[in-house]
Amino acid sequence: MTLYASLDEASQWICMGCNADLVVGKVEVHYMGSGYPVDLSRCPNCGQVFISENLATVKMAEIEKLLEDK
Repeated sequence: MTLYASLDEASQWICMGCNADLVVGKVEVHYMGSGYPVDLSRCPNCGQVFISENLATVKMAEIEKLLEDK
């Protein structure tokens, strides 16, 4: 099920469930038992968070490596 759709490449993302524009806000991200506040796009109505492919694959791999090296 697709939760989000882009109106076009240059516009904001919208929640397909609520048809609301996503807003950037603090979201608690958990990894290996620890929580970290991160600014991410989320639906102001249902709270679903949008995580881009780049964030999920590239950025999280970098963060994972940094945390595991500690």
